[in-house]
Amino acid sequence: MEMVRGAIFSALGERVIDARVLDLFSGSGAFGIEALSRGAATATFVDDHPKAIAAIKANLEKTRLDAIVVRSDVFRFLERSDETFDLIFADPPYSKRPNDPDLAAKLVASSALKDHLLNDGLLVLEKTSGDLALQSLGWTILRDKTYGSTQVLFLTANVGQKTPAETDQPQINAD
Repeated sequence: MEMVRGAIFSALGERVIDARVLDLFSGSGAFGIEALSRGAATATFVDDHPKAIAAIKANLEKTRLDAIVVRSDVFRFLERSDETFDLIFADPPYSKRPNDPDLAAKLVASSALKDHLLNDGLLVLEKTSGDLALQSLGWTILRDKTYGSTQVLFLTANVGQKTPAETDQPQINAD
C-alpha cells in the first residue's frame, strides 16, 4: 500500500501544495496525512468506524499535524457538508461477497460528491480493479493505474469543468 500511495503522490506532484484535501473512508488517515506532510493547506478526514477515528487522531498526534476529523457515514457527510476541496481521496471498503454493496460505484454516482469538488479539483479513487460507468456518471478519467488487484483512478467531474490546460493547476504526472 505504501508503494501505491507513493505512486499516487508522485503523480500528483505540486498539485498537493496548498490544496484543501478531503480523505473519505479514511481508515488510518494515510492519504490525508501524506498530503499534509507534502504541503496541503488543510485536510478533513471522514470515517464512521471508531477504531479508524482513533487511529487517525493517534497518527495526527504522532506526526504533529492538525486536521479536522469527522466521525460520520461518508454519504451522510457529503449530503450535510457544504465545504469544497481541491483534492478528494476515497478508498472505500472493497466488496468481499457478491451481495456486499459496491461503495466505489455508489460514491461516483453521488451528485453530492461532485458538489464538494472545486472546478479544477481532482478525485483520487482507490478501488478493486474492474469497470465503473464513469463517463455516464459525469466523470472523466485523467489517469488509470492498476497495482495487483487495486485500481487507482484520477477523476475530474465533467459538469462545468475546465480542461487541465485551462486551469492554473499542475498537470498529473505520467509514469
